[in-house]
Amino acid sequence: MEQINHLVRILEVTQENAQQRIDNFLRLQLKGVPKSMIYRIVRKGEVRVNKKRIKADYKLQSGDLVRIPPVHVDKDNPLPSPKLNVIAQLESLIVYEDDALIILNKPPGLAVHGGSGLDFGAIEALRSLRPEARFLELVHRLDRATSGCLLIAKKRSMLRALHEQLRSKTMNKQYLALVKGSWDKSWRSVKEPLLKNAQNSIVKVSSEGKASETRFKIMQRYQGATLVEASPVTGRTHQIRVHTACKGHNIAGDDRYGDDAFSAEMKKLGLNRLFLHAAHITFYHPVLEKQMTVSAPLCERLSSLLEKLQRS
Repeated sequence: MEQINHLVRILEVTQENAQQRIDNFLRLQLKGVPKSMIYRIVRKGEVRVNKKRIKADYKLQSGDLVRIPPVHVDKDNPLPSPKLNVIAQLESLIVYEDDALIILNKPPGLAVHGGSGLDFGAIEALRSLRPEARFLELVHRLDRATSGCLLIAKKRSMLRALHEQLRSKTMNKQYLALVKGSWDKSWRSVKEPLLKNAQNSIVKVSSEGKASETRFKIMQRYQGATLVEASPVTGRTHQIRVHTACKGHNIAGDDRYGDDAFSAEMKKLGLNRLFLHAAHITFYHPVLEKQMTVSAPLCERLSSLLEKLQRS
């Protein structure tokens, strides 16, 4: 059994890490430590910034002094075996790769990282597939049930550049979602504020929530359903799922915010997952010095469902 030991450290935040959330900063500093443990030491006040307690969403400022407590954790297998089928299959799902970046068409059911009872996620799987890579970090996240474009930086400079694009909202993401009923063409934007329950991670529309916006475009109407393109302006948890549900157009296969009857109808046609797919992502590649749009194709199950709906 391997033991991971991190001693107490006090780090000064540089301009490179300014505006990064403290939880993401700690994940980079505490390699191999489960996410649940990182959130626990923040919640208990063991992590201090400028000698004060902070919350997990605190954004670091240049010059901040961060105290990272000693952390000890036992870990049987640092990385999963690349020979596991679920990991080996990821190789064919890489839709773009260069010396600085990987873009994965993440399959549904695979979390972006391990923890909370999961042995591994997409980032651990890719580290297993690319053992020679000295740096592999998630640029952003996707819900476990959501498929599609997931960006992984292979260089710290790329990670910083893409994080800045996320903060400045110059990175654009388009999702495809199959929703119940006929989407009203006047609903080009939904701006309901969203509040997340810290206990169960359920998100609801609330005046006490954070400002949120998702833009919508109708792609195709079907009998009893609409395929919409959803472009989130903000990046709240479950944002697209809640914004569609609050309008009465729940996403097919959504086990949290869905409509049971609609999901059951789609299940009869072969859908056994959430119909939410990160289809396109547009960003500026700082190494190639150009704007790029990368697409991830729908899986066969989603494409097959649309064909059946078209015939009906």
